[in-house]
Amino acid sequence: MSSTAKSILITGVSTGLGLATARAFLASGYRVFGSVRQATDAARLQQELGAQFQPLLFDVTDAAAIRQAVTEVTNQVGDAGLRGLINNAGVAFGGPLMHQPIEVVRQHFEVNVIGLIQVTQAFLPLLGARPGFAGTPGRVMNIGSVSGQVAAPFVGAYVGTKHALEGISHTWRRELQLFGIDVVLIGLGVTNTPIWDKGIDLEAYHDTPYYGPAQRFTRFVQSQRAKGLEPANVAAQLVAIFEAQKPKARYTIVPSRLQDWILPRLLPSRLFDRIIGKQIGLLPPGA
Repeated sequence: MSSTAKSILITGVSTGLGLATARAFLASGYRVFGSVRQATDAARLQQELGAQFQPLLFDVTDAAAIRQAVTEVTNQVGDAGLRGLINNAGVAFGGPLMHQPIEVVRQHFEVNVIGLIQVTQAFLPLLGARPGFAGTPGRVMNIGSVSGQVAAPFVGAYVGTKHALEGISHTWRRELQLFGIDVVLIGLGVTNTPIWDKGIDLEAYHDTPYYGPAQRFTRFVQSQRAKGLEPANVAAQLVAIFEAQKPKARYTIVPSRLQDWILPRLLPSRLFDRIIGKQIGLLPPGA
């Protein structure tokens, strides 16, 4: 790896948006550290992405592995530190909250919230949050979702984590200005990535009243995914935002700004409830 390139860490780079973002930053001249959970993914990406990429083997819920990764990165970047941390790793598993196993709900929060906080705390000193840091303070970019402000049925645990990330990001931005570290939140719309392939399995809810509506919701998500944001296009925007001298505190990136962002927040909540309920069959009989 070049010792002069700006260094950035991206979590969850094995597939999808994380991989596209790693490619985009590499193409822009950055040295990229990327977290993966499997050694096979680490070997594949090292070969695919080249010498300016270094895989880090850790799960965001594994404190010991994260500490080891901090040591690895520190040994490579030295006093220059990191210029950025992009918190991209996350999970999403569909299901009605009334029936979703509590361990699945807990997994959402362990990965999407606690894991993100744990990784950020561990790497903040390398971004400049320490006395005597002589380098350029870094920037944290948190990959959130429009779901943090526009809730959908059957992804309640995921929605909860992204809503939490909205508040956490704003708090951290205000706290970290003490060190000159900026925090930018990205609210993504439906993106054409494998995350929902891993998380939509409704057979556990076959014998519940939610099975039919959940199937219709799943079909809707898959149809929207086909028209969703392309990871490479989003990644290019992330690079531009990261390099902006004075970025906004929050960005919304969606396929249709009117349909996916403006209207859902302008419509009265009760009216929006009925629209969704009618579309996928969540209204009571005769309503």
